[in-house]
Amino acid sequence: MTQVAETALAAELDRYRSELTGYCYRLLGGVSDADDAVQETMLRAWRAYGRFEGRSSLRSWLYRIATNVCFDHLGSAAHRRERPMGLGAAQPPELERFGATLPEERWVEPVPDDAVLPRAGDPAQVAVGHESIRLAFVAALQHLPPRQRAVLVLREVLRWSAAETADLLDMTVAAVNSALQRARATLDEKSPTPESTRHTPGEAWRDAMLVRYLDAFERYDMEALVALLREDALLNMPPYTMWVRGSENVVAWMLGPGAECRGSRCVPVRANGSPAFGQYRPDRERGGYFAWGLVVLEADDAGQVTGITTFLDVGAWFPRFGLPLRLDDARPGAERLAGRAPGTR
Repeated sequence: MTQVAETALAAELDRYRSELTGYCYRLLGGVSDADDAVQETMLRAWRAYGRFEGRSSLRSWLYRIATNVCFDHLGSAAHRRERPMGLGAAQPPELERFGATLPEERWVEPVPDDAVLPRAGDPAQVAVGHESIRLAFVAALQHLPPRQRAVLVLREVLRWSAAETADLLDMTVAAVNSALQRARATLDEKSPTPESTRHTPGEAWRDAMLVRYLDAFERYDMEALVALLREDALLNMPPYTMWVRGSENVVAWMLGPGAECRGSRCVPVRANGSPAFGQYRPDRERGGYFAWGLVVLEADDAGQVTGITTFLDVGAWFPRFGLPLRLDDARPGAERLAGRAPGTR
């Protein structure tokens, strides 16, 4: 292969990197694992390209390779990725310790929207894309056997036909339809499917909700915060197993073990199709603010916050989301969000 041909092939393969990352992330539940899977997919495709006969599209061929890579990974994984809520009962908010610390490979990880979602397209499909990377949905996917997981993502999220899915997975159409029914039944117990939430309000709605939350949180106004929380709201903080349930308990935790969050500053980001921000606690010794956690909010259609997940491994997550580890700018997060260029994530 000439250098020109190699450059052209590399560019052609790279066109599919983002959507393949989204596909692998949904199957594996971890963005680091998804990155590795896509890199392995590209390497296998590069090595095997001379044998690619074009009987399927390049896109379908890459998805076949990526699926096999993900299946290999899932077959060798020691544990299913989870969220704290899937590992034990809720804890009292006055608990001084955050619970056991588990390694990152045990948790469903956050992902930047830009890494896995197209910026434009059919509004209904864009909405499905956002819903299908929500933390609750990705966590629910991890409860499905790998082949059911792939069938559901291909059919419900990517809108492949039953025949296309059957060809990719070496199944019959009847087997695909049966696997999809079983996957839907399992997800009905764990999380709504993207199809059932495809009319979730869009970016402007998420920004408006985030402005209200950031205003209340940065002022540490618990009365205003409670007004934004659904009564059964959850708070959790990977890599700790601790989690609390109920708006009153969330506030009690913030006024108790989490009281050092008072005076924080926040920088909005886009994560998991949801309102999110980097949280910086005040540095009482050096001044300014230090990175504390990447916070992803989950909300219902009424605009009430149903979940607050704070990922505490700032060394891993802040660089991935383009966030500095220190912050000297004391502007409120709502002001930062208002100044963000339209359409940016």
